[in-house]
Amino acid sequence: MSQLDLARVQFAMTSIYHFLFVPVTIGLGFLTALLQTAWHRSGRPEYLRLTRFFGVLLLINVAVAVVTGLVQEFQFGMDWSVYSRTVGGVFGAPLAMEGLAAFFLESTFLGLWVFGWNKLGRRVHLATIWAVAFGAMLSAAFILAANSWMQHPVGYKINPATGRAQLTDIWAVLTNPVFLWGYVHVLLASLVTASVVMLSISAWQLRRGGARAVFRPAARLSLMVLAPSIILAMFVGSELGVVEGKYQPMKIAAAEAQWTTCQPCSFSLFQIGGGNDDKTPTQIIAIPHLLSLLATNHWNGKVQGLTPLQNQYQQKYGPGNYVPNVFVQYWSMRIMAYAAGLILILAGWGVWLLYRKKLDRGKWFLRAAIWSAALPFIMNTAGWLLTESGRQPWIVQGVQLTRNGVSPSISTATVATSLIVFLLLYGALAVVDIVLMMRYARREIGPEPAAGDEPEVRLPAMTY
Repeated sequence: MSQLDLARVQFAMTSIYHFLFVPVTIGLGFLTALLQTAWHRSGRPEYLRLTRFFGVLLLINVAVAVVTGLVQEFQFGMDWSVYSRTVGGVFGAPLAMEGLAAFFLESTFLGLWVFGWNKLGRRVHLATIWAVAFGAMLSAAFILAANSWMQHPVGYKINPATGRAQLTDIWAVLTNPVFLWGYVHVLLASLVTASVVMLSISAWQLRRGGARAVFRPAARLSLMVLAPSIILAMFVGSELGVVEGKYQPMKIAAAEAQWTTCQPCSFSLFQIGGGNDDKTPTQIIAIPHLLSLLATNHWNGKVQGLTPLQNQYQQKYGPGNYVPNVFVQYWSMRIMAYAAGLILILAGWGVWLLYRKKLDRGKWFLRAAIWSAALPFIMNTAGWLLTESGRQPWIVQGVQLTRNGVSPSISTATVATSLIVFLLLYGALAVVDIVLMMRYARREIGPEPAAGDEPEVRLPAMTY
């Protein structure tokens, strides 16, 4: 493999790995704030016990997320120095805002929340966990604004003397339609992820028979957040597809393996073939008009095919292959949709049992809920692959090709060595995180606090 290939593999690996923790942090921060608010308003001790229980899971997740996020920043300078030098004047602005404002807001108030039990007033302490939740969402906003600029660059100009991009309109970057729809989509996906995690843990505790009076409200809360979130996430994802179809038509065409222009267009639930070397796939199940609806919001909308788009791009940008990996695009889209569909079924099943007051007695539902914990992570990973792979071969759409952004001063051996180091580091972090999360999630919840007693959150500690 070349230096470029290894650098791409390394960035894909670290990005996917980091994105396993981001949605949990955002969603669990919000749910923990809801639990503490419920305790603050009702005074019911089970909400305080749940706040402490899921708050520790939030802390474990934040710790791993911060470490994996730092590695990504390191890579911009090591593997992608030409990219950083060329567009850093624009791409770096929202990242700087994230580091200087959002991250410090989140980390500062997280510290106040952890060490503020019994020291801060109840209302002030409640405000700290909401500040944590808000900080996590704000952090995601700035990072997604930077990423969305790579998908649809706006608010910049290229300095003819230096050949570098200069920021001319930060408001345009922060109101980029790809960012606005993508940000809402990620927030909703984060709520789905954390809700499924909370539901899965609650289902395991309910099946085990311990502290049913405590985990029944947790299961109820997770379903009340999950049901509307997954429906809205699917709707917003559809609107995001329309926006991307306007600015990145190649991405949408590749997601359907659509080589020729069609009107109206069918959406295939499954097909054989259709990769870069197969332009006549066999569609097993095709739903008429659905692709037109998803890509254009019109029943008979036209979707340009990969072949005519390739010809247009060659005329505009010069000779080259501008078609992304069709196999990855097609199956990323399906896997994301299949996982979201299963979560929707689970949410509907749970709401029906909740309505019939049989939630904690639904044996098969509780079993399904436990094993569903992997679904949102599969959904998020597939969605991330769909977004990032669909931009190729551009690192910044229409501005810089990926092959032109890699660092010229490092060798293939250097990138390979750092890739191995990251693999070992991330493997160790994965083991630590999984062991800590599962061990804590399966333990008995803490005892009911005495009146007026608000014990401090017990932090996980390294033991030798």
